[in-house]
Amino acid sequence: MATQLIITAVLIGLAAGMLSGLVGVGGGIIMVPALVFFMNYTQHQAQGTSLAVLTLPVVILASLSYYYYCQKEGTPIDLKIVGLLCAGFIVGAYFGSKLAVSIDQELMKKIFAVILFYTAFKMLHWDEAIVKWVKSIF
Repeated sequence: MATQLIITAVLIGLAAGMLSGLVGVGGGIIMVPALVFFMNYTQHQAQGTSLAVLTLPVVILASLSYYYYCQKEGTPIDLKIVGLLCAGFIVGAYFGSKLAVSIDQELMKKIFAVILFYTAFKMLHWDEAIVKWVKSIF
């Protein structure tokens, strides 16, 4: 494996891991676009690689850090909810992957981009700003 490829992969993993631990985003938000743009992966290949990374216990240290912090703050993470989310995630991921591989790569890129944009739009409260602006016009 070429040194440049190794360095690129490690840097992508480091960035995805840091953002995942910092703000709780899935590594895929960073990893998928980075694999497509910097390593010339196809959309499906990048999404599959991102999911494969999640199959390993890579987030255990960050999870434990949050678990102990929340315990100390009196706002514990409910492990029953974690278990229910995991069950739903497993089933959803299986059916989502079956659907994804049947969709054209260019359409997958657009779907991925729309989801990222929508999430950013909502988190920045731009939807509220637009509603206020439209109401002010009428």
